[in-house]
Amino acid sequence: MTASGETTTVWERRFRAPLSFLPEWSPAAPDRVVYASNGPGVWQVHAWDLATGGRRQVTDHPVGLLDGTPTLDGEGIVWFQDETGDESGRWLVQPFHGGETRPFLEGVPHGWSEGLAQAPGVVAVGLSDRDGFAVYVSIAGAPATEVYRASESMRLGSVEVGGFLLGALSADGELLCLEHAEHGDLIHAALRVVDPRTGETLGELVDEGMSLAAKCWSPVPGDRRLAFDHEREGDERPGIWDLASGERRDLPVDLEGAVLVLDWWPDGSAVLLQNQLEGRDRLYRCELESGALRAIDTEPGMIWKARVRPDGRVWFLHEQGHRQRLALDDAGVELVAPEGDRAPPGRPYESWHFENPHGQGVHGFYVTPDDSGGPFPVLMFVHGGPTSLDCDRWQPEVQAYVDAGFAVGLVNYRGSLGYGREWRDTLIGNVGGPELEDVNAGLADLVGRGLADPARAVVGGYSWGGYVTLLELGKHPELWACGVAGVPVGDYEDGYEELSPLLQAYDRALLGGHEPKDVPELMRDRNPINFADRVRAPVLFLIGRNDSRCPYRQAMRYVEKLAGRGHPHEVYVYETGHGSFDVGERLRQVSTILAFLARHVPGVRAS
Repeated sequence: MTASGETTTVWERRFRAPLSFLPEWSPAAPDRVVYASNGPGVWQVHAWDLATGGRRQVTDHPVGLLDGTPTLDGEGIVWFQDETGDESGRWLVQPFHGGETRPFLEGVPHGWSEGLAQAPGVVAVGLSDRDGFAVYVSIAGAPATEVYRASESMRLGSVEVGGFLLGALSADGELLCLEHAEHGDLIHAALRVVDPRTGETLGELVDEGMSLAAKCWSPVPGDRRLAFDHEREGDERPGIWDLASGERRDLPVDLEGAVLVLDWWPDGSAVLLQNQLEGRDRLYRCELESGALRAIDTEPGMIWKARVRPDGRVWFLHEQGHRQRLALDDAGVELVAPEGDRAPPGRPYESWHFENPHGQGVHGFYVTPDDSGGPFPVLMFVHGGPTSLDCDRWQPEVQAYVDAGFAVGLVNYRGSLGYGREWRDTLIGNVGGPELEDVNAGLADLVGRGLADPARAVVGGYSWGGYVTLLELGKHPELWACGVAGVPVGDYEDGYEELSPLLQAYDRALLGGHEPKDVPELMRDRNPINFADRVRAPVLFLIGRNDSRCPYRQAMRYVEKLAGRGHPHEVYVYETGHGSFDVGERLRQVSTILAFLARHVPGVRAS
């Protein structure tokens, strides 16, 4: 029941249950931690003083924030604030225990963040705007100045991990690692280490046609070893690059699946590894001298992030398909328990294997309403990215569809991460083809198992999942009773100019180094708007007005094409960007989807 006395459904209680991200700390002040939580109803940044136990909410911004970090000395809290949801903005800072909020650095223009890193005497910021990609550096608190610029994608090392970046500035602040696309593209990034004070190049690491990711510098001051991920073996693997000697050492690990390096132990003798295998993760300590691996005890599921504390304990963020996200340590102790009720458990994810039309094994998960065996109405819920993946993770939205009576299929189609370089790179220059083949093969497999009713099949997803949804509805109209296109790519060519610089670089990588206008034959067959006149099923659109990833205008052009021929469709527009950090807004969106599905799929419950 809500504060107003209204009764809530089980799926609404799952959405409202408070969640947190992993607490972040500075190596110089580890007792002052910062984390994001949705406890206030909108994701906001919070502070926690481990010495006193005191906690407080730091931000109260209507758009919401998912990421914050302490300053190096622990005296402040820094976050990147986006005023509209288009993901561009500026860095702000507030004293740790409260006070005035002000700009963190002078001399850094408004733009899209490509990372912020801190070390003694130096702060580095990566930023992109319509003029390209740049690095700004502040020395000893002085206004930041531009030290590096590139026309192609360039980001601070480990920016994808977020929080207090460990893979950008070395522990002593003498070295700065950049992930760049000069030798390839955003999907196959190379590493460059520069002097943060001058921009002078001090080291290059390039695996031609393969990806490298900077993860974390040794925490020992003066130690010039950088831990990174590479994919020379097909699957991702850890390596150590010593900038003092120039030596590269790829760590041999006898584990199936991807193996990623996450952090160092404080004395620099071992690294923390994450083993990703078919959408489920394990953690290991790897001794660098002997290569010995020791498993860290966790349940099966997804590990969002993990770090090693100064005392050698491991903190990590863990969840499972049927159980909400928890911030834990390696003794199983919950670190941050937000105020509020726990989420009711959901149905478990079943690991799932089937073959596509080419005889290739495809993996994913499915979830069913009960153990009766079906057939159930089925929702093929397509993940975004496309270089992402579906994991055994907590998704209240998936559980809402299961509560409504659906079996939900989650397919890690070709292009997904976690299944090797070749699987991911299948889409390059061939977007919009392999994904549909694999999703449709998954649908056929669920029908063949007796779990899915083919007359009540729905396709849906967000972002690239929305793109696949619209292509499915136009190219395979006979398969679907209706579709749900969340923040979709509707007109691939039209949207390119409005994308953020990073997303333009991502598009060029997916299209083999080209802009959409340069591959007209591919666009004729893979741009959803070209097939809008073939759509038979009703479509629900969810579109963000300030989206810089799948812009509003191109999505509405597709909507207008359906409207022009009087085709049944509904449009839900919300006022932020690619997604909403507001729990109430997400509840409204999913409620709209459930009502739409109940109108168009027999046997489905709206609540």
